Amino acid sequence: MKYILFIASFNAFFFLILLLQKKPKFLHDRIFSIWLLYLGGITGIYAFSMEYLFNTPLLSSIIIAMFLLNGPFLYLYVSTLTFNHTRFKTKNFWHFAPFAAFIFYLIFASDFPAYSERIRIGHDSDTVAETPILYLFFLVLTALSGPIYFVLAQRQFHKTKESILNFSSKDFELDWLGRLIPAFGIIWTSLVISAVFHLFSMSFCINGLMLSLSAFIILIGYFGLKQIGVFVNFSDEEAKDPIIETENPPSKLKDDALEQCFCKIDDYFKTERPYLEPDLTLPKLAESLNVPHHHLSQVINDVYGQNFFDFINKYRVEEVKNKIVDPEFDKYSLLGIAFESGFNSKSAFNRVFKKFTNTTPSEFRDSQR
Repeated sequence: MKYILFIASFNAFFFLILLLQKKPKFLHDRIFSIWLLYLGGITGIYAFSMEYLFNTPLLSSIIIAMFLLNGPFLYLYVSTLTFNHTRFKTKNFWHFAPFAAFIFYLIFASDFPAYSERIRIGHDSDTVAETPILYLFFLVLTALSGPIYFVLAQRQFHKTKESILNFSSKDFELDWLGRLIPAFGIIWTSLVISAVFHLFSMSFCINGLMLSLSAFIILIGYFGLKQIGVFVNFSDEEAKDPIIETENPPSKLKDDALEQCFCKIDDYFKTERPYLEPDLTLPKLAESLNVPHHHLSQVINDVYGQNFFDFINKYRVEEVKNKIVDPEFDKYSLLGIAFESGFNSKSAFNRVFKKFTNTTPSEFRDSQR
């Protein structure tokens, strides 16, 4: 087991080095960097100290307190993926308050030997009454933190998934994270419940938690290395393009100019069909139209009443519907038609198509037949 922990710790620091070489400028990348530092640190410390850990109650308590950090890191990483924020909000520091309170409590308790001797990790039913109530409170808080944050992270993941066009794309595919969160959450919660109700020994449960963390490190590294946008920068041209439109600029078009820009966009889409390009972004489209991207954004928002991604996806969905009823595409699969219409992943295609039509692609095809 020790070698597995060392491998996981090494992997975490290796991935951290890759991420730092990327020179992360977005908040989710910086959170990921600190998260990797935490994962590498906790697995490494545990690997070095596991032989005498349970004979040192305060040290083992510090390890348990560090479990309070994984949930907040996971939740904040997922929640900051939606927008390319660059600043950490002050309110987000409250997620780390339980960990800080637990550590301060342990530091305070260490100054009172008679009190600290009552702190036990592997306590049995005969010694529960001697365990400080405040310490039991922090143990319960640690037990609840994991499941709660996994639920919050999963909910936020689905919100993020709905907010980002082509969430599953060839460059930045994150569906693996949506599968990893509940799987890891179930394992984590099962081990915590086993520890609370003494179904297994405390050492078995903590070892299980550390092994699950090790597996989590290896998996996020494996999937992350397969994605261009996680550990490696996009090309210079792509790096200028935001993943999602975040705000409208102060300068706006007047009514006449707005109508002219609208007509220009409408004509361009009818003749050139730029939505067939899978990697189309707002700046790229603005460059093709030779209009400022904030003016393009204003027309899409004010005239069409949509954000950029819904605007493009609606054209792609209509393209799919036209191709489904076109005999020329009878030999194409639905996924083949989706790729021909500008989509670049199966999951994004199914999600977007149902969003605009309230039916699945296969149901729509069957209804046309």
